[in-house]
Order: sequence, then structure tokens, then C-alpha cells
Amino acid sequence: MTRIPTAPLLLGLAGLIPFVWGAISTMRPDLAGPVAGGLGARFVGPYVQLFYGSVILSFMSGVLWGFAAKAEGRPAATGYVLSVIPALWAFFMTGGGPVTAATNLIFGFLGLLALDWHFWRLGMAPSWWMSLRIGLTAIVVLCLLPVAF
Repeated sequence: MTRIPTAPLLLGLAGLIPFVWGAISTMRPDLAGPVAGGLGARFVGPYVQLFYGSVILSFMSGVLWGFAAKAEGRPAATGYVLSVIPALWAFFMTGGGPVTAATNLIFGFLGLLALDWHFWRLGMAPSWWMSLRIGLTAIVVLCLLPVAF
């Protein structure tokens, strides 16, 4: 694994903001009030995490699709099939209330990490990819835990 380039690192860290804010506003509802009053309840607590988590899993399907496009033949076909799993997981598994949705998002992000590793191991992802993805996934999972439990 090599050093993560600055732009992907900063964008990845910025992408954690809704997860971190969701965890904070779940554990400290008194902080959520002003934001909920100004922007709406969708932007605090579990709501921001669950909606944004679904968006990010879908986004990551597109990233994996791009990795699959670097291959040819059977590896490309397998990569394309695998790449749609995170989006389908988000679509089918984030209903049923916040606890179930958060739990399923945790499993979705852990599954995505396994897919990241697969694409990285085959040389379809950049050499620094797992250095970035392991840290981001760990923070996302930690942030979703207060909603799941």
C-alpha cells in the first residue's frame, strides 16, 4: 500500500461529515435542534446517516464499476456484476426502521470493504486504495453503531 494522494484523502474525510454529525446528533439530541429547525429533521441523527449511507453505497457501486472497466473478458464481467451489489444492498436493505437500516448499512459497508479488497487485489484499484478504504470504513461503521444499538 502506498501513500494516499491528497485530493482523495481530503474528499474521503469530508465525506465522513454526515456520518460523524449523525452520530453526534444521535448521542446529543440537544445539539440537533438548531440544525433540524433550520434544515429539517432529515439532516440530524440517524436520518442523515441512513439517507447519506444509502447514497454512498450507491456511489461506491459506480466506483467499482469504473474499476471493472479496467479489465477485459471474464474478470470485467465478474467485476461489473460485483459492482452493483452495494447499490442493490442499499436499495433493498435500508428500510424497516432506523435500527434495522443502520445494522444493514454496517454490513453493507463491511461487504463493500471486501469488494474493495477484491478489486485492489486484482490490480483494478489504485495501490493506495485499501489504505483509504479501511480507515473510512472503520469510521463509518463506528458512527453507525449508536443507531444500530
